[in-house]
Amino acid sequence: MLTLNLIPSPSPVAFSKSNPINASVYCGNDVLQLLSAGGFYYKIISINPSSYRLVINPPLIPKDTCYSSDLTSEGFRLDDDSPFNISTRNTVMLLNCSDNILLSPLNCSSSSLCRLFEEQVEAGSGCRGTFCCYFLKDSSMTSRRIRVRVGDCIAYTSVVDIRPGNSIYSWNYGIELQWLPPN
Repeated sequence: MLTLNLIPSPSPVAFSKSNPINASVYCGNDVLQLLSAGGFYYKIISINPSSYRLVINPPLIPKDTCYSSDLTSEGFRLDDDSPFNISTRNTVMLLNCSDNILLSPLNCSSSSLCRLFEEQVEAGSGCRGTFCCYFLKDSSMTSRRIRVRVGDCIAYTSVVDIRPGNSIYSWNYGIELQWLPPN
């Protein structure tokens, strides 16, 4: 059993192969995963207990398609009682959107970050020529979900801590979650 003191609780959070644990974190096949409120598993790719953050893989976009593998659960969603929130360091790219997205305040320009993703990253190549927009997740937005659904946008990806001038090849793909430190 691997024991980490990740989430405030009376005792350390324990990760084991057989027992689901606090905050919907599971260990299966020696891989830590977070179970979303929609029933989709996301691989945990990094944990930083000192900054109270972890990063999960964004959903796959199957080759030669443009939909997120978590589309059936309408994207990523945390339970209302989850100790996690989606951090404000995520830049979310919505892909393969209906033209209704153009009515939103999001950046949907022909030079937006999502266009770079479609044109220069293999995972985004199936989305070329579709409507796409991006936004920086901020505190005024819901911190519990990234929504995709048929009739709106059906694919997305997320980059953590994107910085102006960074090469697309240095982007850190993931969805960063944070939790409150213990009192």
